[in-house]
Amino acid sequence: MTDGHSADPTAALVDEYAELERTLADPAVHADQAQARRLGRRYAELTPIAATAGRLRQVGDDLVTARELAAQDPAFAEEAEELAAERSELQDRLAELLAPRDPDDAKDVLIEIKAGEGGEESALFAGDLLRMYVRYAERRSWRTEVLSSSDSDLGGYKDVTLAVKAPGSPAPADGVWARLKFEGGVHRVQRVPVTESQGRIHTSAAGVFVAPEADETTDEIELKDNDLRIDVFRSSGPGGQSVNTTDSAVRITHLPTGIVVSCQNEKSQLQNKEQALRILRARLLAAARAAAADAASDARRSQVRTVDRSERVRTYNFPENRIADHRVGYKAHNLDAVLAGELDGVLDALAQADRTERIGGGAR
Repeated sequence: MTDGHSADPTAALVDEYAELERTLADPAVHADQAQARRLGRRYAELTPIAATAGRLRQVGDDLVTARELAAQDPAFAEEAEELAAERSELQDRLAELLAPRDPDDAKDVLIEIKAGEGGEESALFAGDLLRMYVRYAERRSWRTEVLSSSDSDLGGYKDVTLAVKAPGSPAPADGVWARLKFEGGVHRVQRVPVTESQGRIHTSAAGVFVAPEADETTDEIELKDNDLRIDVFRSSGPGGQSVNTTDSAVRITHLPTGIVVSCQNEKSQLQNKEQALRILRARLLAAARAAAADAASDARRSQVRTVDRSERVRTYNFPENRIADHRVGYKAHNLDAVLAGELDGVLDALAQADRTERIGGGAR
């Protein structure tokens, strides 16, 4: 006798979902918060698959019944057509849910923004980008925290690192990384700088790097003491003046890779060290992911995913109130709204391009 689930590719996932539901109902599991969070993320990932698969089976059964009744009573023919249309939509939805997905989609992220060409104007633009991401996070009820920053003389940022965290265990499609992973690259601004007395439009740029935040319990990012050089120094503000009388700022160099992270925002040397290690883990995770993708010659290379600052990804034109994303040809004349946090339009366009490629890649 054949197992009724054997022909259903979602059966194992539905069974896993049911087992996770039982596991998470056990209070003892939540004594280990890291494990509970990991299981919660997987449960959130499987929830839409289980719900869609369940509805698809129900609609399939109802369709069989409606067609049998329609053979005797034409009044059921219309219901059968509606059920057939819903079944087709559910099949497409399930195919999308089962398509290869970025394993980091549900993760929180760190966003690093660095001023580039343009001096003070670039630093001011870096500040504009920081506020844009903070406001977008507020719209989605995400929490934000500035982990490190270096201020410029006019109130912008030479560089700043922002942590963005979603509460609870979001489904991968709603994760912070899923929404913000395409932000990496060069962001270019065209406007009249506050330092320009002649009213001429200048072009400057800021680099954005987005990395999924490393989970110490699930990501194999091992930081050995022998691989770290830790230096302490006094915090400095705009213009280089000292803003602290103690050596509380921390600089960590990861000797095997040469990655250097500095933190000086906190008053405590210990807090700055913890923040720096947090940033270092994220950078190492991003480097590991990039190396794995490069090593897999047959790996899918997304047309939109990049963390390369050398690639110009977006232009913010103030005179025309226009935003343009050059990777997918997106253009809109609502720059003021975008800078106020209304990023969903451009993010949806990027996500759709990636979704189309994922589904197409899975079909090959």
